[in-house]
Order: sequence, then C-alpha cells, then structure tokens
Amino acid sequence: MELTEDDVLHILKLIDESKFDYFQLEVGELKITVSKGDPIPLATSAPTAPAAQPAKATVVEAPKATPATSQPQSAASNIDAKAAAEGLLRITAPLLGTFYVAPEPGAPPFVQVGTAITEDTTVGLIEVMKVFNSVRANVRGTVSQVVAQNGQFVEYGQTLFLVKP
Repeated sequence: MELTEDDVLHILKLIDESKFDYFQLEVGELKITVSKGDPIPLATSAPTAPAAQPAKATVVEAPKATPATSQPQSAASNIDAKAAAEGLLRITAPLLGTFYVAPEPGAPPFVQVGTAITEDTTVGLIEVMKVFNSVRANVRGTVSQVVAQNGQFVEYGQTLFLVKP
C-alpha cells in the first residue's frame, strides 16, 4: 500500500482537528510522525524542523539493516529478531493504549499459546480514553508467544503476539 501526498495531507488535517498531540504511522519503509507540541526526538540522524501549529510531520525512512553494534538490543528488537529467525508473524498494536487479553476481568483470554487463529480472530482489546477497540489477528496460524502483558500500555506498532504460520 502506497500513500499519496493527498493521503498524507488528509491524515495531517484529521490529526490537526483531533485532540491528539502525537501520532505515528508506518507504512512499509515510510514513517510519519506528527506532533502538535514540542518536537519529538528521533532515533535517526535526520534533521527535524521545529513543530508549530498546525501539526508538522516528519517523514523518515525506516533504517536499513545494519551490522550488529556493541550496544545491547532492546526487548522489542529481540522479539523482532526472534520472529525473523523462526519465521514467525507478528501481531502488532493498531493504536496506542492499554492492552487487555480478555474481554473483562476474570474472563478467559481471547487467545493463548497454541490457539489456532484466522485473520478475523479477536486477540485482545486496547483501551483508549475509556473506549475499547478490538485487535484483530490479520494473520493465520497458531499463537507461538504472547509478548504483551495484560494491562500493559502499548504503543502503535508494538508486537503483541508472535504467530507460527
């Protein structure tokens, strides 16, 4: 899926009209980060423009694979490395909020390790401002690992589950 300039402008308009102060979108190698307030420090060395009203966007290409460095890998990169090495698929958070594995406290989880899932399987809920959004698997296979914990705050694109195709 490719984003056109009109798509990006439409997204910026929607964010500008919303109550959100921060938005991040990744489509393939394209990464869009929008902030209404202070500039967001980026992990890359790309120059950033100061943020102003209305929202400004910083578009950064995702970094290419680089040789290992002496710095320890973060937990997220360990999960990604495991997924790649074992041929596992990732189910990621479609938005940021509080992640729940069950429909209500005390109820059994939607899925657990060993559960067979399809693209339409609900694997969890993400709560944002008292609104619960279901998380669909969007992949077919068997749940291999539950990465996110119940009640954990998750960010957009964070790995929630690993799935064996």
